[in-house]
Amino acid sequence: MDRSFDALVDEAGAAPVDGWGFAWLDGRATEQRPSWGYQRLLGERLAAARAALDLQTGGGEVLAGAADFPHFPRTMAATEGWAPNAALATRRLHPMGAVLVSSPADAPLPFADGAFDLVTSRHPAAVDFPEIARVLAPGGTYFAQHVGGRTNVELSAFFLGPFPVPTAREHEVEAERARAAGLEVVRCRNERLRLEFFDVGAVVWFLRKVVWTVPDFSVDRYRERLRALHELIEREGVFVSTMSRTLFEARKPAGPAPSAP
Repeated sequence: MDRSFDALVDEAGAAPVDGWGFAWLDGRATEQRPSWGYQRLLGERLAAARAALDLQTGGGEVLAGAADFPHFPRTMAATEGWAPNAALATRRLHPMGAVLVSSPADAPLPFADGAFDLVTSRHPAAVDFPEIARVLAPGGTYFAQHVGGRTNVELSAFFLGPFPVPTAREHEVEAERARAAGLEVVRCRNERLRLEFFDVGAVVWFLRKVVWTVPDFSVDRYRERLRALHELIEREGVFVSTMSRTLFEARKPAGPAPSAP
């Protein structure tokens, strides 16, 4: 068992985690998908946009995969703050006509007021509604899939023990924050979904990639908890956690109609 544990952990610890794809987990973990199909809906909105911005685009995988139409909007920009992902996104998106701007998730957006009629994001680490409202043109739309509140509390608690679960990402709270920034909430739909891990290596790789699940994670620091998890999966066949996803759409008011001369 120890050799199997060590091999699984070492393999996952050495595997690359660049970009925002999860193909490495194929056959080792499964995630239930939301019912709405975000990438397809994103493609429909991009097809109708004149100027669009994708926030925290990762390696550009989702944005590129949504482009099942002749081209991006005439103006297409994306932001990413992590240098390895920014390099991947640049290589993937530039040939498609999109400009990648390196910008930290918690920094003001480096764009002019009202620059975009569509702002999008899939799984943003931070959502700055005032900044989103600022760069949206009047009548523009913010369309996103957020990681909802209480995501992966089971996995976090296995390593961290009981902890107060933050409420900032609860969908009702996010809707109120959007309204406070002057946006009209069109849709705020949340689903809770099943995530299954079939070996401890899948958990190691996931925690290296989705770093906010266990913020101080390293194999050395949590080796004994990983060993306990390995034994649990060997005994029960699976470790189950719960994901939360929110389909979020908000609109910037178009403003008053111009007065008659």
